[in-house]
Amino acid sequence: MSTAGLILAAGRSRRMGRDKALLDYRGRTFVKHLAYLALPRVDRLVVVLGHNAARIEKNLPSSPRLRAVVNRDYDLGMLSSLQRGLTEAGDSDWILWMLVDHPAVRGQTLDELLRAARRSGAPVVIPRHEGQRGHPIVLSREVAGELMQLRPDRSPQDAIRPRYVEALFLDTGDRGVLVDVDRPPEYEDLVAARSE
Repeated sequence: MSTAGLILAAGRSRRMGRDKALLDYRGRTFVKHLAYLALPRVDRLVVVLGHNAARIEKNLPSSPRLRAVVNRDYDLGMLSSLQRGLTEAGDSDWILWMLVDHPAVRGQTLDELLRAARRSGAPVVIPRHEGQRGHPIVLSREVAGELMQLRPDRSPQDAIRPRYVEALFLDTGDRGVLVDVDRPPEYEDLVAARSE
């Protein structure tokens, strides 16, 4: 069974005021850190770029299994970038869907999510920490197909939420699944947590 990783890094980062993909985490940019985290765990990795694509692409590791693609319609919203990445992921059985502004997830958590998807066959595997849903999410090929059928200006949740009844919610002690870095204070909290 094949697995593709998908990192969405196409947005304008308006609330942050600078490219989130290029913020530093553990001595690497967010996008490079997540790529290094994903590459050992997937057969291929797709990174979807948009705003400042050339600048961000320079921060990606070199790997024959990594492909950077540009979503020229990124202003339509997240779903348009997700669909661009799913097109590149092809017929993978599982998609590990990661967001560039969630850099704090542990590699062990990615392993647990992928293992749970393969064992359970659930259409969606969603991490949960202290009752709150987080990221990354593992999508089955079937759900990926449903996402591709949506208009690009819709929300990914329009396909995922109806699947909650069949989804596997994987409880984890990894608070990183909830750490969403959208604004400068959230980035400051992330940096402070790393120095503790």
